[in-house]
Amino acid sequence: MVKLTKIYTRGGDKGQTSLGNSARVPKNDRRVAAYGTVDEVNSIIGVARLNVSDEVDIALARIQNDLFDLGADLCTPEAENPKYPPLRISKSQIVRLELEIDEINRHLSPLNSFILPGGTPASAYLHLARTVARRAERDIVELSQNENVSDLCTQYMNRLSDYLFVLARKCNSDGVSDVLWVPGANR
Repeated sequence: MVKLTKIYTRGGDKGQTSLGNSARVPKNDRRVAAYGTVDEVNSIIGVARLNVSDEVDIALARIQNDLFDLGADLCTPEAENPKYPPLRISKSQIVRLELEIDEINRHLSPLNSFILPGGTPASAYLHLARTVARRAERDIVELSQNENVSDLCTQYMNRLSDYLFVLARKCNSDGVSDVLWVPGANR
């Protein structure tokens, strides 16, 4: 368990930060950018939670915890025989998202157009979280092109953006209140 007794350490005052394995890297390192964007998703989900039902709030709380797991995975470079095995995202976390996506989607009205982010405040925030999740996924892919990163990290973010999309529709009266794109409407 993490125990934080002092919030500021001055360790980053010169533009460096520590990874999970204690290695020091610049704060603009690809790895730091990837888990930083995951943290942004988590923060937006925190705002979305202020606007949702108890059932959705419980699901989002679980996802916020998963995102900390993912951040822990990303901040600790893979190594053979580490002294302390790092926390890694698991396949079961991805499978759970897939099962929940399927369950939510079963109750949604059919999709006949692309959807504009909006509708209820909850839906709008979930769409914002979805777009930042896509950016986090791109950051993870970029990191994985240069360093070893578990494929499960990319898979989790890919499923999460899908999950946030269907959940945003659920928060729009199961898709009935979705704001639809009308191609060329303002020509």
